[in-house]
Amino acid sequence: MALVDRFQNYTRSHALFQPADHLLLAVSGGLDSVVLAHLCHRCGFRLSIAHANFGLRGAESERDAVFVSELATSLSVPLHTKRFDTKQYADERKASIQVAARELRYAWFRELVDTHRLSRIATAHHQDDNVETVLMNLAKGTGIAGLTGIEPRAGNLVRPLLFATRAELEEFAKSAGFTWVEDSSNVDTKYTRNRFRADVIPALEAAIPQARHGIAATIGRMREAETLYAQAIASHKKDLLETHGAEIHLPVRKLLKKEPLATILFEILRGYGFSSAGAAEAQKLLDAETGRYVCSDTHRVIRHRDWLIIAPVAVEGQSVIVIEEGQT
Repeated sequence: MALVDRFQNYTRSHALFQPADHLLLAVSGGLDSVVLAHLCHRCGFRLSIAHANFGLRGAESERDAVFVSELATSLSVPLHTKRFDTKQYADERKASIQVAARELRYAWFRELVDTHRLSRIATAHHQDDNVETVLMNLAKGTGIAGLTGIEPRAGNLVRPLLFATRAELEEFAKSAGFTWVEDSSNVDTKYTRNRFRADVIPALEAAIPQARHGIAATIGRMREAETLYAQAIASHKKDLLETHGAEIHLPVRKLLKKEPLATILFEILRGYGFSSAGAAEAQKLLDAETGRYVCSDTHRVIRHRDWLIIAPVAVEGQSVIVIEEGQT
């Protein structure tokens, strides 16, 4: 089936948008977003293009902005552009450049949607992005939710290209004579995603040629399993959690009877900034004396008599801390 037909089927089957919707496309100028723009235009959807210039690659960033402007003109669609001081924003918030760029980009997109009464924000994430995301989440121990990958739709944010691989998008673009620009940072292996893209996934495919497609298929099955999993976790939370103002109290004796204990406790605590390692440290409090606690960046779990108490902390930049016997 042609890529255009698959695109239309995917957007319909996942109810991503309707013919009357006005879409805001996030377009960097790279292959993926260029293909998304042409597909939406070819299928007759109303669209505007948004291009964020993060000013991180000098002349290359300016080249991208010019390219996207020319693309919008060729498609006769409105263009929104904005230049950000990404480094200053990241420094002020002590965030990574990637996190800063994401926060700036999506805050601006939401502003554009509200100001211009647009219907959906569409990004060009594709199947390969999804596979990379799941593998990174697996390595970081994010739990079952992290193995469901990138959602096709989250509120008014849609990802209409998740059905296609990058190779398929490139084949389509070349056959149609489309041009695009390459982002040099996409091959810089100082970024974790790029290392997975350049090293980890090719190594997997060397051992199992269909690894990429196998992982993509598993993502779909994991989404179904996660629905059942989420229902079970919600039931345990309802049984265990007691809210007292800004604090959450968990009865130790009841918690100790839960199975699987480690998974249930992790799912409760990850909403309060705890990693899997941090949740494992918190589990040790079940056998500790009153007053012992562990911290995430945002919350503290304290053993107080027959309770674990989750409470906010005001200390910034603090990783998981274990208070050992004899420390003050």
